[in-house]
Amino acid sequence: MLTLASKLKKEDGGKASRASGASDSTHRVSIRDRLLTKEVAELEANLPSTCKASFPDENKLHHFQLAVSPDEGYYQSGKFQFEIDVPEAYNMVPPKVRCLTRIWHPNITENGEICLSLLREHSIDGTGWAPTRTLKDVVWGLNSLFTDLLNFDDPLNIDAAEHHLRDKEDFRNKVQDYIKNYAR
Repeated sequence: MLTLASKLKKEDGGKASRASGASDSTHRVSIRDRLLTKEVAELEANLPSTCKASFPDENKLHHFQLAVSPDEGYYQSGKFQFEIDVPEAYNMVPPKVRCLTRIWHPNITENGEICLSLLREHSIDGTGWAPTRTLKDVVWGLNSLFTDLLNFDDPLNIDAAEHHLRDKEDFRNKVQDYIKNYAR
């Protein structure tokens, strides 16, 4: 992250030294990247203890991974990887998030689709994405999918939710099997 932050500082310092009013498009930094520089710094300072963010390319803050390792509940002892892509139109549109770890969860499909209201671009109930939301909200929301936002009443993975309703102990065993096989 230091590389992009340094680039932004150089960009700001270079504006004053330009002789003409012509802009150099090779040195432009998008609004998204400016927002992400600030948000990533805030995120890193306020990351839940059960989460770890990693940036494969320090110059691309718009693409990163998040590891969530719940310390309570059904998913305790698992490590779940999420891929987060922030589109150019951010913060007017939400980041695209996908779970990379195969999981048995009522709000996450085995293919990685996620049901989290704040990731919805258009939400009737007012809980969806808004330009005032940040990456910190997304990370805390993903972390909460394993605890207080775990929702069996409005599932994306109907089979997992019905399994839980039928037999909670067998559901717990299946979750643990998935953790053993896919989330270590």
